[in-house]
Amino acid sequence: MAAPMTIDDSPPRVSTFESLRVRNFRLFFTGQLISQVGNWLTLIAQALLVLKLTDSGLALGLLAACQFGPVLVLGPWAGLVADRSDKRKLLMIEQTFAMMQSFALAFIAFMHHPSVAAIYVVAVLGGVATALDNPARRAYVVEMVPEANVQNAVSLNSALMTGSRVVGPALAGLLITTVGYGWTFATDGLSYLAVILGLFLMRTRDNRPHVITPRGKGQIREGLRYVRTMPELFVPMVMMAIIGTFAFNFQTVMPLLVKRTLHGNDRTFTLIYSVISIGSLAGALMSARRSSVNIRNIVWAAYGFGAAMLLLAVTPNVPFTYPIGIFVGFSSIAFMTTSTAIVQLRSDPSMRGRVLALQAMVFLGSTPIGGPILGYVSQRFGPRSGVVIGGVAAIVAGIYGMRAIRVRDATTSPVTGGTMATAR
Repeated sequence: MAAPMTIDDSPPRVSTFESLRVRNFRLFFTGQLISQVGNWLTLIAQALLVLKLTDSGLALGLLAACQFGPVLVLGPWAGLVADRSDKRKLLMIEQTFAMMQSFALAFIAFMHHPSVAAIYVVAVLGGVATALDNPARRAYVVEMVPEANVQNAVSLNSALMTGSRVVGPALAGLLITTVGYGWTFATDGLSYLAVILGLFLMRTRDNRPHVITPRGKGQIREGLRYVRTMPELFVPMVMMAIIGTFAFNFQTVMPLLVKRTLHGNDRTFTLIYSVISIGSLAGALMSARRSSVNIRNIVWAAYGFGAAMLLLAVTPNVPFTYPIGIFVGFSSIAFMTTSTAIVQLRSDPSMRGRVLALQAMVFLGSTPIGGPILGYVSQRFGPRSGVVIGGVAAIVAGIYGMRAIRVRDATTSPVTGGTMATAR
């Protein structure tokens, strides 16, 4: 079992882009950057198309349930598949499937009367792809770089995801208003060629040796028990479940807040989303300079995210929303990168796929629960109410994390730097 995590008083800093010196990671990073921009085209276009066809907050919540429900249902199995597989080959198969899903959405959008039910069905297929992609992709990041660069690679991967949110929503708004929803989905489909080509060109012999878990009985339960006995994994998981359910539902709450409360349009929504993403990118790049992380970092990030969401809930108009959006983006990605990094750093390699799949379950998989709830609340009581719930949830998660630290301090011997010790 992994040794307790320790933190120096002055953690060393590394170059922000250190991991990009590794050829395989450069190929991965470049392909993912293009593909993730395309992925945001689909996420934004799906939400705006469903809202256009239904004018219903509940319908948006149901779309979120379709998109991320498979992560909740298939998460443990997908993590086990990642642990048992050659992750590069698995990603190439999954990315090809996801490309077909985007082209299917384009076909539906080109119809004279697009079917909302058909959009939901294809969204479920996209959710299956996400369930398989998430643990395999994130575990593969660790294999491509030296161990000393793992934190940097994780943060750069988060910067990639958030950087794509700067460009993707703005590009989605431009494409939707100029060429329509169909070509927006089709552009996403073409973007998958970049990541497939990057994976194909990799030199696998340059990667670190990886453990492929042999088949056996009870391996999913084994992964669950492993997380439960590791407080430094379990506490961030619980915090992620709370925040993922009620705070990270931007695709449900934000279109309603912008259109109904702030009286904006599709372009306003995509611009605000891009501004939030600029804050996220800044937070991710700052996190990339850290070489270590602990539970307290996650707690303070949760507090900051909660405060930012509460400010967003009382924004009076669109101009005020832009600076608040930067704060929302910065604090949200600070929480994401710290909680993800500690999971990737502290997981045993043979368990990493299952642990990351469990994290995806409690984060993305909680959206099908929170999405319809927040959609109904926003429809019934106004979008500001949905944002308030997210802010309060983030603060509650921070309180839980802080109490867990204090309980640890009261019941175990001190650990250097105050990080949570590994249970034996």
